[in-house]
Amino acid sequence: MTGTGVVTIGETMVLVSSTIEEPLQHSKHMTLGIGGAESNVAIGLRRLGTDVTWIGKIGEDSAGDLVERELRAEGIQVVGIRDPDAPTALMLKERRSAAETRVWYYRAGNAGSRLGVNDLDPTLISGATLLHMTGITPALSESTRLLTLEAIRIARSAGVPVSFDLNYRKGLWSRDAAAEFYRQVVPLVDIVFAGDDEAAIAVGPAASPEELAQRLVDLGAGRAVIKLGADGALALAEGTITVQKAIPVTVRDTVGAGDAFVAGYLAEYLAGESVAACLETAVQVGAYACMAAGDWEGLPRRRELAALSASEPVSR
Repeated sequence: MTGTGVVTIGETMVLVSSTIEEPLQHSKHMTLGIGGAESNVAIGLRRLGTDVTWIGKIGEDSAGDLVERELRAEGIQVVGIRDPDAPTALMLKERRSAAETRVWYYRAGNAGSRLGVNDLDPTLISGATLLHMTGITPALSESTRLLTLEAIRIARSAGVPVSFDLNYRKGLWSRDAAAEFYRQVVPLVDIVFAGDDEAAIAVGPAASPEELAQRLVDLGAGRAVIKLGADGALALAEGTITVQKAIPVTVRDTVGAGDAFVAGYLAEYLAGESVAACLETAVQVGAYACMAAGDWEGLPRRRELAALSASEPVSR
């Protein structure tokens, strides 16, 4: 792999997950892995053939070793900044039942929240094909909020396109605080991704997903992509709405599906494909993620995409 490719910046955590569908207090067997929105996208992109660099801060601990090892094993260029004074963050996943998965985060004061502007290498960002960030990073701390804005500033100054997934986490900040930041950052990005509920935080309630997309573009985004889960997705680009239906699958675990969707979309966007093609691949990759346990383990390689057939998108 040469060059930086897509650059993504954020926190990756060690993931401890129950293996049996039962209350966590009765689980005797757990699996150990990693998870994080930005690294999930990075893995999805790399499996689709896109070069990726992940930048993050991890502890000087065995958990940090695990994060770095797993990402490097996926072919990702890793800039893993070690913090000797803070541990790698932890995520705990409870498979409560076949229909319910609960996720618990232990990230306050951990290494990922201590990322700051001084951790950025402007040459990596200015040499990227795209910068991808999410709303999780600025919600972690004041230093990560400033880092997010500075990374986007560097990218824009270098003419590097920027994508941003709102990715709201109520455990990290209030809706009002998120809304204030979203309204600051959306005008700075080329592509904004959001669930319909997340978009409403940024631009207020709307009568339809199409209206939410229009409001995000009116706010200043180059294009807006609204993720609708089982109802598919839509995108507003250059004044045209493109709609894509979801692919019916047997759902095992939805955690990470939104990140998978973003990876599929960005892979095609960077290849110069149409909005319709971007959405089609996005829902295919998202569907794969739903069919497997784990945040990213089920993400497909490009040769596997033909196994799922998406409905034709509609433009209007």
